Amino acid sequence: MLKVLAAVSAAALLAGAAQAQDAVSADVAASAAVSTSEFTDAQLTSFNGAMARMKTVAEAVAGGTATAEQQAEMAAAVEASGLGVEQFNAISVAVSADPSLRSRLAVLSAPAPAADSVAASMSDAEVTQFSNVMVKLRELAPAAGAAPTAEQQAEMAAAVQASGLAVDRFNAIAQAVSEDARLRARVELADAERTGA
Repeated sequence: MLKVLAAVSAAALLAGAAQAQDAVSADVAASAAVSTSEFTDAQLTSFNGAMARMKTVAEAVAGGTATAEQQAEMAAAVEASGLGVEQFNAISVAVSADPSLRSRLAVLSAPAPAADSVAASMSDAEVTQFSNVMVKLRELAPAAGAAPTAEQQAEMAAAVQASGLAVDRFNAIAQAVSEDARLRARVELADAERTGA
């Protein structure tokens, strides 16, 4: 049970996923070299629940050394998740290394949007269209703080229409992305999948 502490120390939990990866022993890291698509949504949800419980313990440690009781609480969090220590560690390594998997985890952990919202009505195809057109719009956008010229506005509108989204729908999606955590995570996932990150 205490083997989990080699993978995820209290300090690593607070310092972020990058440090957590460093804390994992070489043999666990080698066993974690699986395709991130092999992790199911249920496994990622279990991992997220265990991490939330472990973070609570890690905050109590506040950069110090975990007591035996705190170590046992962290090990119990992994056990209660239904994941074995090695599987938990493998997911931890993969999440820290793979932006696409991190985005997938963010989608799963974000609250569901209201049923009558734009975010709830968005198909995966629309999310991908929005993500793709945003790349083009960033290229066309004026320097920070500058207002777009009439020509730039026309080019931006044409890029949106070329994406297959109506300008009104694009604007509604853009507004929803700014307000809805799950939709934002879905767009980030589409971005990560597009770039292969």
